Amino acid sequence: MQLPDYFEFCCHVNVFAGHVVLERLPWMLAQLNARKPMIITDKGVMAAGLADIVLNALDDSISRGPVDDDVPPDSDLHCVHRLAHLYRDAECDAIIAVGGGSVIDTAKGVNMVVSENVTSILELAGAGSLKRKLKPLIVIPTTAGTGSEVTLVAVIADLEKQVKLLFVSYFLQPDIAILDSRMTLSLPPAITAATGIDALSHAVEAYTCLAKNPLSDAHALSAIKLISSNIERAIHHPEDKQARLAMASAACLAGIAFSNSMVGMVHSLGHTVGAVCHVPHGVCMAILLPYGLEYNLHKNENLTAQLLLPLAGSDICAKTPKHRQAHAVIDSIRNLNQRLHDATDGRHPRAFNEVRDSQGHNLVHRSQLETIAAKTLNDGSIFYNPEELDYEDCLTVMEAAYEGKPLDI
Repeated sequence: MQLPDYFEFCCHVNVFAGHVVLERLPWMLAQLNARKPMIITDKGVMAAGLADIVLNALDDSISRGPVDDDVPPDSDLHCVHRLAHLYRDAECDAIIAVGGGSVIDTAKGVNMVVSENVTSILELAGAGSLKRKLKPLIVIPTTAGTGSEVTLVAVIADLEKQVKLLFVSYFLQPDIAILDSRMTLSLPPAITAATGIDALSHAVEAYTCLAKNPLSDAHALSAIKLISSNIERAIHHPEDKQARLAMASAACLAGIAFSNSMVGMVHSLGHTVGAVCHVPHGVCMAILLPYGLEYNLHKNENLTAQLLLPLAGSDICAKTPKHRQAHAVIDSIRNLNQRLHDATDGRHPRAFNEVRDSQGHNLVHRSQLETIAAKTLNDGSIFYNPEELDYEDCLTVMEAAYEGKPLDI
């Protein structure tokens, strides 16, 4: 294996994982000298009773700040600024984020605004804007997908401009991440599927994109193995705590991996589809992942082939001719998406023309593909893709992913 001449690897996050971990929350807050945390969550988490598990873990030593559950499915500038105002008014000294990627990214955004004492998060745009440690942040994920509990990234939507803003800094890594299996037991099958493939996309792109390194590789390969072994069990046996904890651990591993190696075109396109069409990020990742591997195949065939063992197991890997192993990886992901589609009664889309809202209306229209292709070129993740992309390349990939047809390039 050819090692890079130089690479960086860092994860500051203290991770606590298990089946009954949240009860240590008061002790964790004490270690951070935090006494009045604000709790940020969303209405789905609140309705499922998951926020109650967290709130019940707080004892009399904690002077609890406000609990806000009005975070939208895509974190946006208005929400971040509203919550920063609420944090300041209540004189809080820490943040606890309970939810999925949007809640966690929102909490990171709020933390930037209140820690740097700025009016707008836009004042902190650009590399190197954060110069010091932020206020204490504890993250409790309720999905097993984004890995945001350990990443140095926050994605915040600018709804007016239909773009997603990327903030990157080691100071954005939370202080503590709590992986408690109870927090994902009630996750519906379709969300379990989409968030699980989201984690898979992090690990796959971390392993195959330009900034990969030996330490990120180790985390990525471990994540892929855990996901391939547990995602379908978590859907068919949602009460299985071991499968749920395995998926949460995989998402965490994948998050550490891509925080240190970055991602590529799958995320570049996915960010744009999410901003323009409001498609959930995990759904975008599931649809686009095989296309990213196909597009980069002529540059990355050897690296892609190396994913067959953790993805499909030793028997299939041994039986597959070496020259077919990279193609077998792409086929395995498409077959997994098909099985997840079947297991969720069609709620796990295989192509963008299958993505619908709760009323059954299409979220992505063919007329939007040109806009998506143009906006993708401004996404920061595209820099790390093994192959350069121009407008025509992005449009070709999106047209194939819209129809669910293999990429013909």
